[in-house]
Amino acid sequence: MTLYDFDTPVDRHGTWCTQWDYVQDRFGVPDLLPFTISDMDFETAPEIMAALRGRLEHGVLGYSRWRQADFLSAIVHWYASRHATDVDPESVVYAPSVVYQVSQLLRLWSRPGDGVVAHTPMYDAFPKTVAAHGRRLLRCPLHDWVEFERLLALPDTAVLLLCSPHNPTGRVWSADELDRMARLCARYDVAVISDEIHSDLAYGPHVHRPWARHGGDDRWAVLTSASKSFNIPALTGSYGIIGDPATRDAYLRQLKDADGLSSPAVLSLVGHIAAYRKGAPWLDALRTYLADNLAMVADRLHDAFPQLDWEPPQAGYLAWIDLRPLGVDDDALQHELVEVEKVAIMPGATYGCPGRVRVNVGCPRSKAEAGVEALVRALRRIRGAEGGATNSSSAADAVAHQAARPSRPSRRSEA
Repeated sequence: MTLYDFDTPVDRHGTWCTQWDYVQDRFGVPDLLPFTISDMDFETAPEIMAALRGRLEHGVLGYSRWRQADFLSAIVHWYASRHATDVDPESVVYAPSVVYQVSQLLRLWSRPGDGVVAHTPMYDAFPKTVAAHGRRLLRCPLHDWVEFERLLALPDTAVLLLCSPHNPTGRVWSADELDRMARLCARYDVAVISDEIHSDLAYGPHVHRPWARHGGDDRWAVLTSASKSFNIPALTGSYGIIGDPATRDAYLRQLKDADGLSSPAVLSLVGHIAAYRKGAPWLDALRTYLADNLAMVADRLHDAFPQLDWEPPQAGYLAWIDLRPLGVDDDALQHELVEVEKVAIMPGATYGCPGRVRVNVGCPRSKAEAGVEALVRALRRIRGAEGGATNSSSAADAVAHQAARPSRPSRRSEA
């Protein structure tokens, strides 16, 4: 039995960390307590760290190949053991990132001016990528099947850009929903690019189902990485599963000949192999810890604002909170959070949906508690529940105090 420590804070300051060191870039104020970009504040699995150290001790960091048995068989094993899905190793491709794969497949499956359907709220990289390639983004509300079919049926719609599980809401698509999407895309000859980078973080009873089980012989691709679930994005590296051999060949020609990216980051390969071969116990312990963090958020919000009726997401560690029942102004809330509470919480407008916030609770419980308390205080002040009084202790002060205390054992971190 192995005990993993998710409670002890790790100081990320001074490590060129996007979330901590560069929070001023997005929020205009330095030294905020951040709940923003979706990486986690935990050390990665010790099994991965051991594999990375072993590779570094070899001492030679030369050119590498991703098309080799250790990497491909680890992916096949992971999909069989975690997602009950058979993957043909010949269908696997490599890429430096998921967004790179989105870009290449948009070029292969659409032309400038074509429509690309994606659900709102929307991961903020999608609109930028679609626009950068001269395609038109067709926004579809998450649960609107009538609008979904209408957009697919437009004569210049070429691609469905799916997020599964969905970011930022954490929605896990059911088998019936994915089958329905697949039938409609086949009917209207629309290719499917499925970003499944959050797939390993679905919570029961919800089950992630890879698009590879629904795509048939049509044009489709599953894009993913171990980077999100095992917290290794700094290693770079992702992979895809592309069903159509002709598309696969064209993609690999672009990767190697046009972009010169066929030699992968070797530590990314090592990290993926270790994650998929040895990291399952750590991931299971992590999921339990994250579920407890999200349950804490739900309990606190229910106590403070029962009218929100907020439920934890079905996947991931991003708390997508609809604040519209409280009638608060988005700008006023951000002012309170940034200027008074000294926290950085992503506004819903970033994802195309004002009136919400996205809170990253992939962090020690003490930090997650500080963040939700800061949000509650800010909301109460705006609504006049505290008579306009400002709490003298910011969330940043609270988490610093927590970090100085001895760490308490996680209630459910054994695997």
